[in-house]
Amino acid sequence: MAAKLLLWTTRVLTLLMVVVSVLPMIPSGQWWARLWEFPRLQLAWALVVPLVLLAVHAWWNRPRPEHAAWVAVILATGAWQLSHILPFTPAWSTEVPAAEIQPGGARTTLKVLSANVTYTNDRYPEVLAMVRREDPDLLLLIEVDRAWAEGLAPLDQHYAHRVGEVRSEGLGIVLWSRFPLLEQEVKHLVSERRPSIFATVDVPGIGPVRYVGTHPVPPGLRDRIAHNDETTERRDSRVRDAELMLVARHIRRDSDNRWIVTGDFNDVAWSDSTRLFADLSDLKDPRRGRRLLSTYHAKRPLWRYPIDHLFVSDGFHLVDLSRVRVLGSDHFAVTATLAVARKDHAKPKASAEEQQQAREMVEEGAEDAAEHGVSSTQAGQGGPGSKGSPP
Repeated sequence: MAAKLLLWTTRVLTLLMVVVSVLPMIPSGQWWARLWEFPRLQLAWALVVPLVLLAVHAWWNRPRPEHAAWVAVILATGAWQLSHILPFTPAWSTEVPAAEIQPGGARTTLKVLSANVTYTNDRYPEVLAMVRREDPDLLLLIEVDRAWAEGLAPLDQHYAHRVGEVRSEGLGIVLWSRFPLLEQEVKHLVSERRPSIFATVDVPGIGPVRYVGTHPVPPGLRDRIAHNDETTERRDSRVRDAELMLVARHIRRDSDNRWIVTGDFNDVAWSDSTRLFADLSDLKDPRRGRRLLSTYHAKRPLWRYPIDHLFVSDGFHLVDLSRVRVLGSDHFAVTATLAVARKDHAKPKASAEEQQQAREMVEEGAEDAAEHGVSSTQAGQGGPGSKGSPP
């Protein structure tokens, strides 16, 4: 009886792992499917459990063909999950080359830091100390509400330029820059509740650098609509995906310039939507070929995913890439030091199929935002939004 129960437990667990592994392959924006893109590393480790149970059962009842079949299923499922993780290890080739800086040699560099501070966090002095210690040239902070804006006021003495939008409920986003901003704009790409920052930074020794800071809505979130203050059903991934596609479209139209995109994408580095974003924009992920750099959840090491991103165009090489603890936040910060490199001015080479997929994502995201009463006037267009002003 115990052996039979053990075998059935193994069967059920294995089939469950197979189901949640293939759910993200369904062409749907439903949150219950998209969320399974996140824990691929955790699911790969979890497959050890049915593998051990199967080994115990085979030991009790002698190996038989069914055992071999289930081992094959478990190993194939594990290989599928790990195939998404492998590109973010040293076993893979890098997308962003390492900068070659000789000791004592002069080369223009730019340091960027992006962090979700968590609006319920009140560790303002510690975050200020972290920023001063890291001393980035470009600083993007996410979930900046009025209390955070007041707590971070000393940054205005250190940075001469600032643009963003301060909002409650974790919706604010602000960029501080050491260098002049030739252009600055806050856009509401799909949802009127979700601002993104678009700026052109005049970097000495490099020239104009296009920059985007963004924070799309996470799938599975129970969103609160401002006009009725009622919690709605869980949000799917359509608005998030549409925002990423609109940012990629914006970059694609101006691909001759150098670009940097940072922010909390609320999407893992290996997801189909993030890879489509990279293909459409022709931006590179410096984590590929180096390390995973998981940033959320900072307080739960076993449930940690790479959802805070930094993408760059081919006009940059990488000097340093790391994550930094943000005291009181559930996110780590991502910091990168970039060196200027030759820009090849090649046009993005996304296929017609990928471009059509992106158009469909934008249309579906606009429909979703309209259904929830948060549609932006730019939804589905990617046009200009409200001008940014200091918070």
